[in-house]
Amino acid sequence: MTLLASRTTPTGERDRPEPPSRGAATLRDLGLGIRFAAAGGREGWIRTLLTAVGVGLGVALLLLASSVPHLLDERNAREQARSEAPLSGSPDGRAAKSDTSVVRINTTTEYRDRTVAGYLMRPDGSKPVLPPGVGRFPGADEMVVSPALKELLAAPGSELLRERLPYEITGTIGDAGLRSPNELRYYAGSDTLTPAAGGERISGYGSPGETDPLPPLLIVLTVMVCVVLLVPVAIFIATAVRFGGDRRDRRLAALRLVGADIRTTRRIAAGEALFGAVLGLLIGLAFFLVGRQFVGAVEIWDVSAFPADLVPDPLLALLITVAVPLTAVLVTLAAMRSVVIEPLGVVRRGKDRGRRLWWRLLMPLAGLAVLGSTGRISPYEYAPVKPFAVAAGAVLVLVGLALLLPWLVEACVNRLRGGPVPWQLATRRLQLSSGAASRAVSGVTVAVAGAIALQMMFAAMNADFNRVTGQDPTRAQFAAYSEDVTGDAATSAIEQFRATKGVEVVIGSVEAYASKPGDYADDDIPPTTSLTIGTCDTLRELARITSCEDGDTFVVHPRGDKDMADWVDQTARKGEVVEIGSGTGKPLRWTLPADSPTVQGRQDPMGTPHWGIMATTGAVDAGKLPGAQITAQIRVDRSVPDVAEYVRNTAARIDPGMHFVTLDSVERDRQYASIQTGLQVGATVVLLLIAASMLVSQLEQLRERKRLLSVLVAFGTRRTTLGWSVLWQTAVPVVLGLVVAVAGGLGLGATLTWMIEKSVSDWWLFLPLTGAGAGLILLVTVLSLPSLWRLMRPDGLRTE
Repeated sequence: MTLLASRTTPTGERDRPEPPSRGAATLRDLGLGIRFAAAGGREGWIRTLLTAVGVGLGVALLLLASSVPHLLDERNAREQARSEAPLSGSPDGRAAKSDTSVVRINTTTEYRDRTVAGYLMRPDGSKPVLPPGVGRFPGADEMVVSPALKELLAAPGSELLRERLPYEITGTIGDAGLRSPNELRYYAGSDTLTPAAGGERISGYGSPGETDPLPPLLIVLTVMVCVVLLVPVAIFIATAVRFGGDRRDRRLAALRLVGADIRTTRRIAAGEALFGAVLGLLIGLAFFLVGRQFVGAVEIWDVSAFPADLVPDPLLALLITVAVPLTAVLVTLAAMRSVVIEPLGVVRRGKDRGRRLWWRLLMPLAGLAVLGSTGRISPYEYAPVKPFAVAAGAVLVLVGLALLLPWLVEACVNRLRGGPVPWQLATRRLQLSSGAASRAVSGVTVAVAGAIALQMMFAAMNADFNRVTGQDPTRAQFAAYSEDVTGDAATSAIEQFRATKGVEVVIGSVEAYASKPGDYADDDIPPTTSLTIGTCDTLRELARITSCEDGDTFVVHPRGDKDMADWVDQTARKGEVVEIGSGTGKPLRWTLPADSPTVQGRQDPMGTPHWGIMATTGAVDAGKLPGAQITAQIRVDRSVPDVAEYVRNTAARIDPGMHFVTLDSVERDRQYASIQTGLQVGATVVLLLIAASMLVSQLEQLRERKRLLSVLVAFGTRRTTLGWSVLWQTAVPVVLGLVVAVAGGLGLGATLTWMIEKSVSDWWLFLPLTGAGAGLILLVTVLSLPSLWRLMRPDGLRTE
């Protein structure tokens, strides 16, 4: 080596190792960030745990959402397993009597607005088929019950239900025979039930019944429910990974002071966020596994589940595992782009140039354009729906609203001046850190906007899935009818209803069919009409009768139907004989009095029009009518406690299989009602998550301001002043967020309503939802006050 060479090549450079590759440097910096997060002392661990808990709450809810398909499949499988098995090769569609067949009758009832499903059963042989979850067939006057029903029967105050189910409990139904742990269900044994008494013979269980396809409107509604419930969770996770941002930035400035470049500091920050997100995944999994064990004890809107049903879909679980850490890294890197970290401090470039509006408006407008491009969906045709396009458009709108909120908060708070001391403290804090405040309430904004849009859709679709029944609950609230209560028992049953506690009026009648006597060919149908027997008060409810005394008879014509009136007159010939109960073996012949007046029929409280022959109890002995059946429509005194249960007990005592219905003017579609219930359950869970996220964010911000609060207290600031400042600091962003939510929700709801070829029926649906959002302000403020009191101590000025 020459002297020149030795001069130009210093010894240190000859011994310096080769610089690491870009990939190795990235891994090294990420690892360094993980070490800072894991070994940052007490403050570092507090910050990391706040992030992890925030992410964990979101992950737990995502795992819960990914378990819904498996939960629904398991519930549907159990429901099909306990349904009657289909028959093959049976000429009359009925099961044949065998050593394994069972005669049963549905005895489902209601108790205080809860359905109690049940069957009364009698075995045909020594080896009867058993329902799923039942180990031994119940004997006569015995029953096996679900655990929830057993607990309800044993509870104080359930005397009326015990009176209705007077069977001895000999066992419980296993999980395989129940849809959910809180289901009320029983199987009771009988030794007298026969097919002639209304029983149905079955040969087995396990129906592979197919579910009805969802109409196009419900497909759109289901997609929107999923979007509205899950987008706030994703935004919450993206917000949680930015907890402790101010302290992190100061620490990164120290790294710049010792020689780290800008790219290195960004990768180190990403490593810290990655560690918090991975730890959050583990905490979320722990939340999910622990919470799953108690899910059976939780019932929201009458919905519960077995712990074994909550199994996340493998692909969705893998997507969550990958997406959450990736989101944490990307969100951190995006946040670092607006921050200049120099060796002597941190400068936020957003303060100099302000937030730009134009690109924030593009996303919600693009979402509305995507929704509009999917075309209109007819509610009356099963045309294919583009669920992914609907979901993508809705996601763009909701995420765009979350991006629009920081600009609005900054633009508004920068113009706030003056006011009381708490107001000035709050507004000044918002002016210094409006981004953190807007991030904390972005979940509220998205959730409320989505809920407004969904409520507008529900209101617009209400007429399609809620049918007007024509029933009149003002005339009668309940109706009971049975084909097995005949003869003297029919008249006795009506009297039993009248004697029931709380019953005011019973429109009770015994009905049979009357036909014109004569010889007819086998394929000829003789003129036939109905014969209704009741008191004068009852007949006045079924026909327009002015004068009535016991012993009177009437010919009743339908209103506005001349053809049916002519058909009635072919049988109801005044002064002529009619035959009652033809086809029963021993028909009864009776002469219709010649002086029977002709009147017009009317609808009963159930909305059923009446015509034919009507007779009072003194004109015809209802106990001797062959083939008659009882119908009772009952009006009660609502002020009597448990009056409905007294009436149901009477019905069960008369006939355990008696059909008993509650009259309602509107009947709801079951699929529509199920989706609405799912929305209510999910919205409740999401609101609780949002409240938790706002509380965690508020506690994290208070912890960041520990020294500032100590200084204010040392200078004599009152605690009430700081408490009010915390309230205003939370209220201002939430109010602005609700403004964005209302505007965005109304726009999204109007677009979706247009898509399904409906019109907006109510523009003021947002009022209850905004009230719920405002309630979160008070809740979060109250829960954060204890932490605020602890931080307001002069010893917080101590430092090391």
